[in-house]
Amino acid sequence: MQTINTAHAPAAIGPYSQAKVLGNLLFSAGQIALVPGTMELVTGPIEAQTEQVIGNLTAILAEAGTDWSRVLKTTVFLTDLAEFGAFNAVYERLLGGAKPARSTVQVAALPKGAKVEIELIAGI
Repeated sequence: MQTINTAHAPAAIGPYSQAKVLGNLLFSAGQIALVPGTMELVTGPIEAQTEQVIGNLTAILAEAGTDWSRVLKTTVFLTDLAEFGAFNAVYERLLGGAKPARSTVQVAALPKGAKVEIELIAGI
């Protein structure tokens, strides 16, 4: 098993890894809209947070030598499903033609007051 760690994504804020690789599969930890380096949460609308989250995941994928075209499944956690449309527009734009399987659920709260968290499973 390999641990993935990149300075281009936020450091873990607890006892976990950014991602793990087992065989030819990558399993990411959930990413919120933390800016690498400063570890400050992006404030503002869900669109801005979604862009940062996807950027963080893109950096993790790149560190593992893969990309969004190889993502099999994402799980999305939103604190307000009323923002699903705004989230989905950014998600679709940034993922381009990639259309992994996805689950989206509303949660009561996320770390640091984030509005969105995404985790993924990808092939490498």
